[in-house]
Amino acid sequence: MHEIKIGTLVSVDNVKRVMPKLIPYGFETFSITFWETVGDWDLALLAEETRKILAGTGCRISCLSLFSNPLVDTEKGAEARESWEKLIHAAPLFGTDLVTGFAGRLPDRPVEESIPRYREVFTPLAELAQEKGVRIAFENCNMDGDWTRGDWNIAFSPAAWDMMFEAVPHDNIGLQWEPCHQMVQLVDPIPQLRKWAKKVFAVHGKDATIAWDVVKESGICGREPFVWHRTPGFGDSNWTDIISILRMAGFQGSIDIEGWHDPVYRGDLEYTGQVFALNYLKQCRGGEWVPNFESDEVRI
Repeated sequence: MHEIKIGTLVSVDNVKRVMPKLIPYGFETFSITFWETVGDWDLALLAEETRKILAGTGCRISCLSLFSNPLVDTEKGAEARESWEKLIHAAPLFGTDLVTGFAGRLPDRPVEESIPRYREVFTPLAELAQEKGVRIAFENCNMDGDWTRGDWNIAFSPAAWDMMFEAVPHDNIGLQWEPCHQMVQLVDPIPQLRKWAKKVFAVHGKDATIAWDVVKESGICGREPFVWHRTPGFGDSNWTDIISILRMAGFQGSIDIEGWHDPVYRGDLEYTGQVFALNYLKQCRGGEWVPNFESDEVRI
């Protein structure tokens, strides 16, 4: 059971303050996240400090993540592209081979119009990553966009994934997938995962609850909310099935819990919910690993 790790997301500002407090609860990985830009962070120093925190714990950094729009021709877009490069160079210092984030988008334009710009930006980044032994994975969040318009990310739909992987056909380009971002679109995540599991490099541990009674009575454009982001263990997804599908596809990455979204387990209950999710996901992967005995084949 040891090849799929269970961890959580930690923003770069909280690495030194929060990570040491979470390790004793049994978290196995940490995804370090940056918003829009790496900024003035000294990544080499941060990596050294992180290694000291994790030394002797068995924990590791699963990935470095940047949530930005690197496709726009603005100062922020340029900073985002530079930040992708910095994180690709720094990833080995943190002991990870994975950098993740949004693919970006041309604002308020249909997805297909962003593909040429996506190819222009991510072809050299994918080649740089390949040289460094690093993989790139795109989170599947639509950031309130749809096929025709949005501000952040085109990598939310299988139709977009087809175009993206054709535009930049590198084996080190994949997905940072989670069921929640599909469920808010009323997509069943299970058949989707069966099809795309080979391209999933990392998983965000975030679920959703869909109020089907609201959908049937009021639709999805009415006054009543019809879906909520949830911490794993409190939503609708069958995580045993999700982990089984990932195992059958050979996945050996991590499931990192993305907290701070649950409408119930928030505020003073945030880490109560996250630790529950940690233990729940460990059970869904089969509980504690038990080694085989000397004769590991049983004939009946």
